[in-house]
Amino acid sequence: MLSKEELKQPSILFVSKNKNKFIEASYILSSFNIKLEWAPYSKLEIQSSSLTDIASFAAKNAFESIKKPLIVEDDGLFIKVLKGFPGPFSSYVYSTIGLNGILKLMEGVDDRECFFESAVAFCDQNINKVFVGRVYGEISRVIKGSYGFGFDPIFIPKGENLTFAEMPLNYKCSISHRAVALRDFAKWFLKNFKYYL
Repeated sequence: MLSKEELKQPSILFVSKNKNKFIEASYILSSFNIKLEWAPYSKLEIQSSSLTDIASFAAKNAFESIKKPLIVEDDGLFIKVLKGFPGPFSSYVYSTIGLNGILKLMEGVDDRECFFESAVAFCDQNINKVFVGRVYGEISRVIKGSYGFGFDPIFIPKGENLTFAEMPLNYKCSISHRAVALRDFAKWFLKNFKYYL
């Protein structure tokens, strides 16, 4: 039999093929007593320079198929001297030129300023709302760390000495772009959607 706490715990689908994102999102939202269920489906993405537009469209499209309250997350690494590249194309760039390709593009460049941005989109039968989180930092000169995924091994958050990939999960999830967006989502959700409880 479920406890009173478990009966009150809202459950939302997290639509993504990326299990690492699901693990991080679950960890972050667990502190708000929000439970995520992994829906490992490919989300439909439009070509856009806006992560907000990409996430919003993907969430709406996923809801039309699944018909359950859900969130999707899209993120990107934006490098200043590369005019925001790879930005919303980060996943494709990672799968093609990878970490070494980015470091090659940054060879001899002293200005290594960049930011990670996350767009978390919630969708149900009535609402499609996006929450954005951003963390500034710099591109490291070498690949460092074995935690994390994607561009984590070359991103050093401002004020830190370690890349995301060198940080344990609990610390990364306290300062990451994904954490900023998901915390904003959680506060809004718990304030506005008591009927899910």
